[in-house]
Amino acid sequence: MSSVWSEGVERPRFKALDGDASTDVLIIGGGIAGLLTAYMLTGAGVDCILVEAGQIAGGITENTTAKITLQHGLIYDRLIKARGVYNARLYLDAAQRALSFYGELCEKIDCDFERCDSYVFSLRDREKIEREIHALNKLGVTAEESGGGELPFEVAGAVRVKNQARFNPLKFLYAISHGLPIYENTKVLGLSPSGALTDRGKISSKKTVVATHFPFLNKHGAYFLKMHQHRSYVIALRGAEKISGMYVDECDTGLSFRPYRDLLLLGGGAHRTGKGGGGWGELLGVASRYYPRASVVGKWATQDCMTLDGVPYIGRYSPRTPSLFVATGFNKWGMTSSVAAAMLLTDLVRGKKNKYEELFSPSRSPLYPALAANIAASLTGLLTPGGPRCPHLGCKLKYNREEHSWDCPCHGSRFRETGELIDNPATDDKKEIGRG
Repeated sequence: MSSVWSEGVERPRFKALDGDASTDVLIIGGGIAGLLTAYMLTGAGVDCILVEAGQIAGGITENTTAKITLQHGLIYDRLIKARGVYNARLYLDAAQRALSFYGELCEKIDCDFERCDSYVFSLRDREKIEREIHALNKLGVTAEESGGGELPFEVAGAVRVKNQARFNPLKFLYAISHGLPIYENTKVLGLSPSGALTDRGKISSKKTVVATHFPFLNKHGAYFLKMHQHRSYVIALRGAEKISGMYVDECDTGLSFRPYRDLLLLGGGAHRTGKGGGGWGELLGVASRYYPRASVVGKWATQDCMTLDGVPYIGRYSPRTPSLFVATGFNKWGMTSSVAAAMLLTDLVRGKKNKYEELFSPSRSPLYPALAANIAASLTGLLTPGGPRCPHLGCKLKYNREEHSWDCPCHGSRFRETGELIDNPATDDKKEIGRG
């Protein structure tokens, strides 16, 4: 099943590239980050082209739960400890600017935008909640301690922040895409300092932005070591008790709750891509226990790029590629992080200073415990004998029985049983590999 966002929504169509083209800025990837970057660059009078291998907003963006909030788990206490109050305040400011951006623009767009309270809860650790409230208050945010409120189970505590938001991301993106220089069904085959070669022609550009979810160029940036991918699942329930707020567990493998019209969207079952996890089965068990009268009317899954320190990588792709830029690693919080990315990249490609540049720099120190885990996962995947192997860097693929796909436990590439590529960083299909 597809996500609820596409129901009853007319998808705009854009032609494929037909022959060679030239532009000042080439944007690769038509998800929310790429589309917002194209929107802001066009608004700033910058000549740009966006190319998408399939259809815009047809990948990870289509499968989000679409929460617009400054609460990205319990990040602010961690940020203050790891990078200081100044950087924590910058991160908060970027999220608040994103909230304001959506609030202003969505007044003109019919996209089911509505304000609501947001909660991050912990099942067992009240001290974590108290520390996060203290951190947010220190940064100037009115955060309150709360119980589980509308949740069907007890929690140790929750951080409540008022006046956050939610919307239908496809309605929003389809609206802002009108008039943008977009080419769909145009796959980039390779990059050079002068632009990109696609399956439809060559695009000459002065600068290039890679907004492909997981960066596909391995030669620079070492993103295959600085990130891993995390898979999570959603079911849409009709007939469940209504809630008004948005709720998410501070644990990466916990549950999330948000309403959409007459539905309850229940998320969870998460796991590292290519590893075992709860999947839809876990969510169906939760629904059976807490919402026995509800019926499942939709289900989908998504995938998130997780960075070493929980902060996205936005900026120059690497120190050796001054004309190449990237936006990735949104750590499950793509709605606000994509706006921050578009704002930062719009300045950087125009040679303007931006106060968020150092905070989000992809070249910042990788010395975090997660680096060792990523290296270990890569080595294990490479050294495990047998096949099939991922065409990205050669790791052994694992069969995902829940979704009938072959998934890479090293870097998160996924393939259908017939071999077609589903999720990058791999760029090529694999020969038919069948059932596991």
